[in-house]
Amino acid sequence: MTAPLAESAALPRPTHLSEVKGWFFTADQLMFDWFLAHQQERSAPGDLLELGAYMGKSAIFLGARLRAGERFTVCDLFDSPAEDASNSREMQKSYATLTRRAFEANYRAFHEELPTIVQGLSSVVTDHVEEGSVRFAHIDASHLHAHVHGDILAVRTLLTAHGVVVLDDYRAEHCPGVAAATWQAVANEGLRPICLTGTKFYGTWGDPEPFQHALLEWIAARGDIWHEVQYVNGAPLIRLSAKGAGEPAQPVSRHRPAGAGRRPQGAPPASAGRPAPRPPFALRPAVRRAARDVLPPVVTRALARARGRARGH
Repeated sequence: MTAPLAESAALPRPTHLSEVKGWFFTADQLMFDWFLAHQQERSAPGDLLELGAYMGKSAIFLGARLRAGERFTVCDLFDSPAEDASNSREMQKSYATLTRRAFEANYRAFHEELPTIVQGLSSVVTDHVEEGSVRFAHIDASHLHAHVHGDILAVRTLLTAHGVVVLDDYRAEHCPGVAAATWQAVANEGLRPICLTGTKFYGTWGDPEPFQHALLEWIAARGDIWHEVQYVNGAPLIRLSAKGAGEPAQPVSRHRPAGAGRRPQGAPPASAGRPAPRPPFALRPAVRRAARDVLPPVVTRALARARGRARGH
């Protein structure tokens, strides 16, 4: 585990994720939270990985969902010089204020231990992370096509069979190289889309349909996330927006003041008086009828099979 730099203690310590600089919007917080919870519910093995950390906003979020015995690796150049002129120009333009010291200070404001830090180009990550060991990877490093393409190929070797990869800025006008590399991987490298938000692409080299079926159930049960199902090259993907939706309920920080989370003696549990959570696949009849009318046949058939399994049929 990498030791913190001594100067980190002198930097301002954020107390809420919103105080950390970066671009990690509600829709993607909800999606990160959902995918990681989905994997946990199914005891999916694997570690966490982030390529490109900026000030640590998404890394802090991921670190709060790290399970016991798992490893979280963050790879970033931080203060190190890039090896080629184009990458150096991008670093100077976009991340001139980024330092490892600031990242560590932000991360340690929320977590007692730092992740495993690899300071260098994302192309070296395969020297530090075991092949087939990662269940969730977030790619947000260089915006240059050649580098993003290399990051995608590297992550493909590092993911488990059913691992999930997230690509940032897949449609931003200022980084067309990311869009080109993303859809090139879909067309030529076997990457299969699961869903899209306004800023991130979620995919897998495994089977996307179990993720999509469960995600549609979850969206229908929430009722505050807009979505549609589109097709790319004959395969479905979910496009969603979370404008007006609440942030994930799970806290980001593992630090708790003394006594936090304890109930006064004799007090009812926090869940008292709240409706019991619905069992999986317990959609209301009206929602099921609407789903049959508007969702693609491949999705509605899978939902019906999943409900049948939940009833023990």
